[in-house]
Amino acid sequence: HRRLDAKTAPELDPLYSDLYDHVLRVSEWTESLRDMVTTVFETNLSLQDAHLNTVMKKLTGWAAIIAVPTAVTGYYGQNVLYPGINTLWGFVASAAIIVLCVAGLYWMFRRRDWL
Repeated sequence: HRRLDAKTAPELDPLYSDLYDHVLRVSEWTESLRDMVTTVFETNLSLQDAHLNTVMKKLTGWAAIIAVPTAVTGYYGQNVLYPGINTLWGFVASAAIIVLCVAGLYWMFRRRDWL
């Protein structure tokens, strides 16, 4: 056992040794707390990423559902000849295509828990 300081009284050595042990314990405790804070921070980031992925799935699903009527009405809105132009059955067919596709996408996305 070596003395920490030659200027101090030898009877204080046990107190300094005890103080040194306390400092080591506090240092280890601080390191442990730092690790726990880092773990909590990383867990929070993971939870935020999971929530963001859920939101993105929902937005993607709704964007796909909205894209179907846009595509069908865009096709029938062009100035080209297509089957059923200027007839009631052409309008009914395009409306039925829109409703069926939107309902199918809604059902599929709902089943996959995207909506």
